[in-house]
Amino acid sequence: MAEFLSEATIKERLDAGVPIVEFDHVSMRFDANEVLRSVSFKVAHGETRVILGPAGVGKSVLMKLANGLLMPDSGEVRVLGRSLNEMNESEMFAMRAHVGMVFQESALFDSINVEDNVAYRLEEEHVPPAEIHARVVEALQFVELEKAIAKFPPELSGGMRRRVSIARAIVSRPQLILYDSPTGGLDPITSTTIIELVVKQRDVSHTTSLLITHRLQDAFTLATHHFDQQTGHMEPIPDGGIDPGTKFLVINEGRVVFDGTTQELVRSDDPWLKAYLS
Repeated sequence: MAEFLSEATIKERLDAGVPIVEFDHVSMRFDANEVLRSVSFKVAHGETRVILGPAGVGKSVLMKLANGLLMPDSGEVRVLGRSLNEMNESEMFAMRAHVGMVFQESALFDSINVEDNVAYRLEEEHVPPAEIHARVVEALQFVELEKAIAKFPPELSGGMRRRVSIARAIVSRPQLILYDSPTGGLDPITSTTIIELVVKQRDVSHTTSLLITHRLQDAFTLATHHFDQQTGHMEPIPDGGIDPGTKFLVINEGRVVFDGTTQELVRSDDPWLKAYLS
């Protein structure tokens, strides 16, 4: 199988400050509907980019483009400096080994147990069985579901399935995690549990991520909280602090209408943004 980038090259690019993912004037159309219109943004190593916007403005399309599941009609998507437009199928498969994906509906295989669901990507990469098991256990411990390792998805609650999906996304120790509405369809208490795991992954593993949410509460929780490893829980950042690595991208009608920090977002005088956030 072709290689996406060697580990040494990845380290060199990270040290040089190459963005983990970059959209460069990306446009996408489905029939007569122009979903994305010249979208450009960069996500730095260790950054969490929260993607906001009304339903149907192309947020999930951004995720599929970042993972190479779709190709843009124009413009370029680059992961660690490599253009996805120029990759062949084998290189694209190798690239996805560096990208974890958490789907809104979890997208687990109901016919296999939790261990095999989480192990799926590692088995595709022909990782030795003993290492697979150890890494699956580690990932399930991270999401506090190691006791469910032998259960099947239909035996799990919606929140537990979402946590298994996160374990599957992190088990390959990716450079980038894509969260497509990870709290969608969940009750507020379970949603907070999922956001706590996102914060934990951000603060403990420092993994770069793109996260779509329709819940402004979730978005601002990410910005104003951190994971306290001493207590083992998500806590408000002291003195009303803001996480500097959590930034926002707001999409409306296929265009970027905001790209910046939490402070810049809440202080914006843009009438549409103010109405959207109110």
